[in-house]
Amino acid sequence: MRVIRLEEIRQALTSVDVLAEIAAGFVAYSRGEAVVPPVGELVLDDPPGDVHIKYGYLRRGDSYVIKIASGFYDNPKRGLPSSNGLMLVFDQQTGAPHAVLLDEGHLTDLRTAAAGALAARHLAVHPVQRIGIVGTGIQARLQLELLREVTDCRSVMVWGRRAEALESYREDMTAKGFDVATTLDTGELAGSCDLIVTTTPATEPLLRVADVRPGTHITAVGSDTADKQELEAAILGRAEVVVADSIAQCRERGEISQALRAGFVTEEEVVELGAVIAGTAPGRSSSQQITVADLTGVAVQDIQIATAVVRSLASE
Repeated sequence: MRVIRLEEIRQALTSVDVLAEIAAGFVAYSRGEAVVPPVGELVLDDPPGDVHIKYGYLRRGDSYVIKIASGFYDNPKRGLPSSNGLMLVFDQQTGAPHAVLLDEGHLTDLRTAAAGALAARHLAVHPVQRIGIVGTGIQARLQLELLREVTDCRSVMVWGRRAEALESYREDMTAKGFDVATTLDTGELAGSCDLIVTTTPATEPLLRVADVRPGTHITAVGSDTADKQELEAAILGRAEVVVADSIAQCRERGEISQALRAGFVTEEEVVELGAVIAGTAPGRSSSQQITVADLTGVAVQDIQIATAVVRSLASE
């Protein structure tokens, strides 16, 4: 069994087309070609954090993957990243452990950002005029970086709760070639952006339906438990297209679960991202539609990125 640390994982990723791998995984999932049991979850109160255990395999694959990923939201106060974790890769024919990927949460962060880029590719109005990022953490940065793959837009407005965090984000992302404005008002952000990505662990809505303009696409990333919520549920009711990464998961967690409980959408109105990518379910059909993608994180993403890293290293 091989133990692979973060530096080696980062090097392997240079030869991996992450967006293509994650897209293929979503398509396989929506075609019923993946076995993905319900998410295992630990929610901690003091300090606040959550741990997700996701696992599964592709029916015609070589490996099954078990991923443990955590988010501890007070960690930045301690000078530590909020996310951490590892992925375990096993031989699908024998059950023998094949590799331990000590990725420190990076693969989870990266595959999540890749899903956001795919959602924007298929659901946003192109060309994008301005990108709105809600949040200032690791995922807020990675989402913007991977959007380079699907849009030429470099005009950005970012929302955060603290002026210091906003300034740090602005400096970091300006150095990466983005033109970044900051705001403490999500209404201002929604009023000037046509592609919005929300990346926080909020438990009360940050975006309000009254502030969202026609033609806006929203990718909601932060709400991955039953209690988290970044969007007012009425936004999903107003949206013409509501997309889940996994309908089965979104019944129980994320923005769609909140909207289902509030009666703003029905499950029959929701389509899966894999089906949109494959062209078997409708995505955006006009520039005036509001579209929402709810990304709760599916084990097939972990399967795809972990096996791609192992395959890349094996080919060296």
